[in-house]
Amino acid sequence: MKAVVLGGTTGIGRALAQRLAARGDAVFLMGLDEADLARSASDLKSRSAGQTRQTGQTRQGGGNVGYAVCNLEKPEGFVAALDAADAALNNFDTVIVTAAMYATQEALEADIELTQRLVTVNYANTVVFCEHVRKRLLSRGGGWLTVFSSVAGDRGRKPVGIYGSSKAGIARYLEALDHKYHTGGLSVLCVKPGFVKTGMTAGLKPPPFAGDPDQVADDVLRAMDARKPILYTPHVWALVMMGIRHLPRFVMRKISF
Repeated sequence: MKAVVLGGTTGIGRALAQRLAARGDAVFLMGLDEADLARSASDLKSRSAGQTRQTGQTRQGGGNVGYAVCNLEKPEGFVAALDAADAALNNFDTVIVTAAMYATQEALEADIELTQRLVTVNYANTVVFCEHVRKRLLSRGGGWLTVFSSVAGDRGRKPVGIYGSSKAGIARYLEALDHKYHTGGLSVLCVKPGFVKTGMTAGLKPPPFAGDPDQVADDVLRAMDARKPILYTPHVWALVMMGIRHLPRFVMRKISF
């Protein structure tokens, strides 16, 4: 793969980028902070070079790791960042989007401007970014588009009503992409993680079945290699959310999950 990772300097995105580089895939990082991007790119280059020395094989990902600043709150910068990725990778064939905003339901209900920012980033601007990617990938015969939604989007739930609605929207968009463009060579993966212990969830009490970035990254790469359209990770969340989706409304009104 020649992979672009938006959100590749922290959490799950960083774990994914590390695994891609270690197995010899070419990687291009996108994120908010140029200094963080430079440090992460240097780390990935070292990992890829070390793997090359260990195996004694020539590996595609063993060169420089490129990067570009890309902020989902600033869609005017999307084209330039993707142009930079195309130039560095000689046309990417894979894009992974882990970047998103999170805030608690209480914070969002108390701050309308924060709500507007979050739903714009997590849905509208993410769709715009993916549309730029979709057109490029289809023009060159297809590729992989992996985007993180959340189990929070599977059902309207009290603790994550606003955040969950933004993730529900992106999940439906990805489903439609898969239906329309799968035969054209576009492999779309919608990742629905449960609670994952990352910087975004720091300070929150982990529920049962909480995952970690390394585990999630491993699950994502396996799903991408198998060209699956949906991934719940950790996998137990597929069963948990199946139950939640089938609860009647009068029950959902009473519980706080």
